[in-house]
Amino acid sequence: MQEFRALDTLVRTRLRQWPQRPPGLSASRAGRDGWLRGRPVENPNACLPFLKLPGSDRLRTLPDGLWLNFGGTPVEPYVDILAVEACSSLQNLLDKRSRFAPSTHSMLAVCPVPWLLAAVTPSDPTPRWKATGVLAHQPIAALHLPVRDIRVLYALKQRHYEGFAESQLPHPHEYFVPMEALTAEAAHEDPRIQALLSRATARANFL
Repeated sequence: MQEFRALDTLVRTRLRQWPQRPPGLSASRAGRDGWLRGRPVENPNACLPFLKLPGSDRLRTLPDGLWLNFGGTPVEPYVDILAVEACSSLQNLLDKRSRFAPSTHSMLAVCPVPWLLAAVTPSDPTPRWKATGVLAHQPIAALHLPVRDIRVLYALKQRHYEGFAESQLPHPHEYFVPMEALTAEAAHEDPRIQALLSRATARANFL
C-alpha cells in the first residue's frame, strides 16, 4: 500500500511540472489557446475538475492528470480533454480503460467554482474562468461541459508495458508510456513524450 501511495505522490509531483498546454501540442491555428491543467494543481487541497456521466451525482472519474481544452462559445461551449493515468497493476489498467472506453453516451467535465475563480498559476493571476474563453461572467455555479474529444495517456510498469505492447492493440484515443518515462525528472521536456502527445489531438488527423 505504501508503494502505491508513494507512486501516486511521485506521479502527481511530476505532472505539476507540466505546463497548462500538454507537452508536444502546438497552439491553435486560430490563435486561441484554451488549454488549462485541471489536475493536479499546486494546492493539494484545492477543489478540482472531475469527469462524470450525465445525471450521476456519485460516480466520478478523477484522473491522475487532467488537461481541459475549452472551446465553442458561451452559448454552446464544450471541452476536449487529455487524461493521464498511472496504472500500478494490470487490473488497475483494465478498470481505468473501462472508464474511457468508447460509448454511445456522453461524458461531462465538471469545473467547480473555486477552481474557476483561482489564478491560472502562481505567476499568472488571471482567473481560470476568464482563461477558458467560454464564460462571459464570473461563475456562481459549477461549469458542466460536454466532452467532445477524449485522449488518455496510460503509464505502466515496465513489465506490464512490454507485455501490453507485444500482445494488445490500443484504441485510437489511447497512448502508452513506461512508468519510468512519466516519473522521470522533467518528463514533459522528453522529446519522445512530446512526439507521442503531439498526436493526441483531432488536428493530427488533418493535413
